Amino acid sequence: MLVNCCLCPRQCRANRLAGESGECQITAQAMVSSYGPHFGEEAPLVGRHGSGTIFFTYCNLHCRFCQNYTISQLGEGDTVDRRELARMMLSLQAKGCHNINLVSPTHVVPHILAALVLAIDGGLQLPIVYNSGGYDSVETLQLLDGIVDIYMPDMKYADEKTAEKLSGIKTYPQVNRAAVIEMHRQVGDLKIDETGVAQRGLLVRHLVLPHRLAGTKETVRFLAQEVSTNTYLNIMDQYHPCYQASAIRPIARSITGDEFQKAVDLAHQQGLVRLDRPHPSPPLRFILR
Repeated sequence: MLVNCCLCPRQCRANRLAGESGECQITAQAMVSSYGPHFGEEAPLVGRHGSGTIFFTYCNLHCRFCQNYTISQLGEGDTVDRRELARMMLSLQAKGCHNINLVSPTHVVPHILAALVLAIDGGLQLPIVYNSGGYDSVETLQLLDGIVDIYMPDMKYADEKTAEKLSGIKTYPQVNRAAVIEMHRQVGDLKIDETGVAQRGLLVRHLVLPHRLAGTKETVRFLAQEVSTNTYLNIMDQYHPCYQASAIRPIARSITGDEFQKAVDLAHQQGLVRLDRPHPSPPLRFILR
């Protein structure tokens, strides 16, 4: 797949093993910005000891408001091989983390799988979290069936024009919905153990944007009618202008309290009651050296 790259729906066909890079800007090796216990994720992932988060560098989306743009767009991070990536996973387990949380994994799935072989041989037993922007290929997701325990995709937009303007990809809504259906087929609704920690299932993130640009009404209707009314949904209120957003008039401001409350009300109206918001504390990162 890396020789004629078709990992994500962009299908850029770059020969990444020969040093070519496509839209994701990654070639033969993965890059990692940082890793460590993260206490700013959703409560079922954080538990008492944090989510074992690995932040991969670059992304297959080009969101003009990305809050982590130094990582996703500017390439902050270092190249790692599969042995180093496996060592990170085992280190996070040794720190007591409840899961291995792979952030922006879409463009480095082969690298992750190669590292998991080594990490599991080394004693890794934690649930694997696939934490993506939601622009994922069903064909690639099918390769992960039985490997990923918890899928945590974004559902960013319900409108093609908005997706193209803000993230550089017109087909986001239909691709995203097909991916979420496949994720749910594999793992079902989110299952949480007696300690409050997630073990398996789907957890969806939806960031509220100004002027209803995120398409919350359509998104919650889709989840309720085509996925499950028991979907665990995090409606996020932390949008504020980052990266290039200040130059785009509709998203050049933070959301209002009324806009956020309206999004929550829309979810409740569709029968979605498993709503969550992340802890407000920032992530604790261990920067690679």
